[in-house]
Amino acid sequence: MHRVTVGTWERTDQIMAPAWLTVVAWLYLSVCFCCAGIIAYDIAFNHRRQPMGVMNFVFPITALYFGPFALALYWRWGRADARTMASISMSRAAVSQVAVASAGGGMKMHGGQNAYHEMAGAAGQPARPDERTRPWWVTMAIEVSHCGSGCTLGDVISEFAIFWLGLTIAGVTLGAEYVGDYIFALAFGIIFQYFAIAPMRGLGLKDGLIAAAKADFISLTAFEVGLFGWMAIMAFVLFPAPHHLMPSSAAYWLLMQIGMIIGYFSSWPANVWLVNRGIKVPM
Repeated sequence: MHRVTVGTWERTDQIMAPAWLTVVAWLYLSVCFCCAGIIAYDIAFNHRRQPMGVMNFVFPITALYFGPFALALYWRWGRADARTMASISMSRAAVSQVAVASAGGGMKMHGGQNAYHEMAGAAGQPARPDERTRPWWVTMAIEVSHCGSGCTLGDVISEFAIFWLGLTIAGVTLGAEYVGDYIFALAFGIIFQYFAIAPMRGLGLKDGLIAAAKADFISLTAFEVGLFGWMAIMAFVLFPAPHHLMPSSAAYWLLMQIGMIIGYFSSWPANVWLVNRGIKVPM
């Protein structure tokens, strides 16, 4: 990577977004922050902590780009019942053991939305009332949001770091963003997967990290492919050189939110495949 001064960026690469785009960006960003704040408040202060601890972070992070849609998903399907937290946690742990045993025996998780509940019955634990009727697409939506949250967190940190340091590859900022975003997204993605897989399967640090890397690499790459494709459109079509939007612009983050939504859906098939193969356990 090559380093350039931020002053150079401001002189040759900075451009003001159209006023309407800036207004729309601030409005949507504000809505997303409010939605994330509502979820975080509900989890932290209304005693709605998730049975799987990492999901306490996944739902608010997902709201940072999906806004009201993430809030609706959380409130309808993801909101934990404080009175049944212990039994839910025990049920999920038992189901996870059955899933691990099934995967180890070469059993694939076919059967769509009934697979989780069949495993729950095999584990001798009742499923939550809402989980018995929860559509398969909801299970996968939450699964994909878990993958996307690690990617999103890594991408945001990387974008700001590259902007502040003025890094490029062969004089191209997008190249540095691709490398930095992927590395940070992979790191946070593995961390998020570790805190989902290791407790559920009773794995130690080494085995848990290996399992997390196997589970996250394919789905994360699929997410980044969708996001990177959109970032190329941002750089070469919407705001081509020598002028680019920068992370200091609200419009830049609105467009990045669109890219994250694209990445969310581009990773959906990969997550379905991983769940059906038993590499991931449904959330």
